Amino acid sequence: MQTNLSPEFAGTPDGLEAEAILRKCVHCGFCTATCPTYQLLGDELDGPRGRIYLMKQVLEGQAPTRATQVHLDRCLTCRNCESTCPSGVEYGNLVDIGRRIVDAKVDRPLGERTKRWLLREGLTSPLFAPALKLGQAMRPLLPKSLKAKVEPKGAPDAHAGLWPQRTHARKVLMLMGCVQPAMKPNINAATARVLDLAGVQTIVPDGAGCCGAVRSHGGDHDGGLDDMRRNIDAWWPWVAGLTDAGAVEAIVMNASGCGVTVKDYGHALARDPDYAEKAARVSALTRDLSELLDGLMPALLAHWQGVRERRGTAAPEHAPGVPLVFHPPCTLQHGQQLRGGVERMLTALDFDVRLAATESHLCCGSAGTYSVLQPEIATQLRDRKLAALSAAQPGPRAIVSANIGCISHLQSGTATPVRHWIELVDERLAG
Repeated sequence: MQTNLSPEFAGTPDGLEAEAILRKCVHCGFCTATCPTYQLLGDELDGPRGRIYLMKQVLEGQAPTRATQVHLDRCLTCRNCESTCPSGVEYGNLVDIGRRIVDAKVDRPLGERTKRWLLREGLTSPLFAPALKLGQAMRPLLPKSLKAKVEPKGAPDAHAGLWPQRTHARKVLMLMGCVQPAMKPNINAATARVLDLAGVQTIVPDGAGCCGAVRSHGGDHDGGLDDMRRNIDAWWPWVAGLTDAGAVEAIVMNASGCGVTVKDYGHALARDPDYAEKAARVSALTRDLSELLDGLMPALLAHWQGVRERRGTAAPEHAPGVPLVFHPPCTLQHGQQLRGGVERMLTALDFDVRLAATESHLCCGSAGTYSVLQPEIATQLRDRKLAALSAAQPGPRAIVSANIGCISHLQSGTATPVRHWIELVDERLAG
């Protein structure tokens, strides 16, 4: 694609990066076939190719409008288009640049600004956990749109507090996440327990918090970078081997949305002279949980064999022949380009796991805060995804996924349990 950047952007870091990305685009339109919003809305400007044209116009000097902003807002940043693109267009980086530029030039309505501020500050606040409890207590009184975002309070999960106490020579860091400890605390504990069975100790340093995605995607680019720097500072003694225990071998992510963000720290902070090198090292050390466990499967399978011998039968609640259906989050299969690992591990542990027969590549509509900011589109995508997942024959006993946002969003539309896959692995290995 030919470009002619305006003087405002020519030669600037954002301009140079955007121009290089734009020039890879050959207008083929393959991306529109896999874009969820284009499939729902049928508008070229609500697909990747149309949004690329809008951003190109702005970079070449055309003033953006409120309509430009709305079309960019409707993008889920699922990056399905990147998986489809034959030319390697880095659409995710381009739309980040485009949104920053447009938001600086187009004022949002007060209601939108307020909602985005509340999401940025509320989801990353220590007060999120008590606020969630209050919301659950008042759930019957909440408006329908908000009620769907607050899961009913269930019985406390006794396993959520069972953190392994053994020490191991092999160590990894783990990011707890901003909302996951309050919404689904057992995910982190189950991760630590499974790693413990494989001879790996999980370390959670003080000071680490939100990965930066909530603020960055909510329009606070500088705040997102500050979150990244804070995490790097918290992790650095363990990354650099400055502790008595030495260096960790990986930083493990059990929320794929956090994983795709932390793996991008090197790019996000590449222009920061104080953090560029550290950020690149942190990104290189980061592993999705499925990547990490792939190399630990021999130890886990040996443990599972022992469990089977002691018990004599398979666990009845997830016996062979009772299917699980796996929803791979976009941040896993498109953002990190990781496919098949979760299914391989579940199958090796004698689960009958399958993908949706159709549209397993499409977004469920969660997309971080998207389900709150664009509830109508998000609900349509959720219901479409649940229909595809439920079509597995026989019907699934549970839906499993790898990201807290997808799990809570899907659960809001179905009575079928939606869980993190590591919880089922933990239960199986516990015998």
